[in-house]
Amino acid sequence: MLLELRDLGLYCPAGDFYIDPWGAVPRAVLTHAHADHARFGSHAYLVAQPGEPVFRARLGDSVLQPVSYGARVDINGVQISLHPAGHLLGSAQVRIEHRGEVWVVSGDYKRASDSTCTPFEVVPCHTFITESTFGLPIFRWAPSEEVFAQINNWWRSNQAAGRASVLLGYALGKAQRLLSGLDPTIGPIYTHGAVERLVQAYRDAGVALPETSYAAAATTHDWSQAIILAPPSAQGTPWLRRFGDYATGLASGWMQVRGTRRRRAVDRGFVLSDHVDWPDLLDTIAATGAERVWVTHGYTAVVVRWLQEQSIEALAIQTRFEGEQSEAELEPEPES
Repeated sequence: MLLELRDLGLYCPAGDFYIDPWGAVPRAVLTHAHADHARFGSHAYLVAQPGEPVFRARLGDSVLQPVSYGARVDINGVQISLHPAGHLLGSAQVRIEHRGEVWVVSGDYKRASDSTCTPFEVVPCHTFITESTFGLPIFRWAPSEEVFAQINNWWRSNQAAGRASVLLGYALGKAQRLLSGLDPTIGPIYTHGAVERLVQAYRDAGVALPETSYAAAATTHDWSQAIILAPPSAQGTPWLRRFGDYATGLASGWMQVRGTRRRRAVDRGFVLSDHVDWPDLLDTIAATGAERVWVTHGYTAVVVRWLQEQSIEALAIQTRFEGEQSEAELEPEPES
């Protein structure tokens, strides 16, 4: 086995490195910069070069080795290359080759269009390790353009009612994708501090995004024409009081599940996820040509059973985190 599951996560014995370790290790290879995959404290990190500004924002002065997508790196005789995962800026699948055997660790990934990151690339392999955050047949995403049209129409309707629009999405990845789909001709766009810091990291990486203003520094007293991007952790905090009368919207794949909007206490839900839906999950696994599939993050039992019914060797592996749900818990505290 090229990889094995240890106390600190996925470990490659031949290369002596971890992939997305759960704690501090001598050498880590990271799939992306979300806090459930990029844990602070390791001695050195191998990361995809397009995401370097985001990794810097998340990991500070840690030792980073940025490499271009597709470039081969030799670690103790194991060939490693990083390939686009389409999840967020700098997200990568980790391809590992040793003695003719190829494994690919997907990290989190999506196949939907997203102008803020490099599109997913299918990487053929013998063993594929896939997430299954939304690994149920009920999860099927509409085209992103349709969701952005819904969001912009919601913004306009709030303006007509004299209400500010507060749009909630994870500070890293989701917020920037939402920003890319907003129509800046509708009105001014403001950001929570946690979002603005990472929007700037995207700009530093060369990603073109509409103009934004930092909400806490704004002098306006009329927010009725504005939309404000904020992390879900800002919901229900004193930070929101400055906006007066406002409506809240939440962008998440979980909005596909009936009753989620009510449980999350938001006025509007938008089904937009940075993970694969059920059809794309199955299509991707088939496209890799993998003979063996390890399934993690989410509905592992359902996906494993489906794969086994197709005569594919499949196994569920444990994780300390659960994909999109965990990121909400690991965001920075909202500003006051």
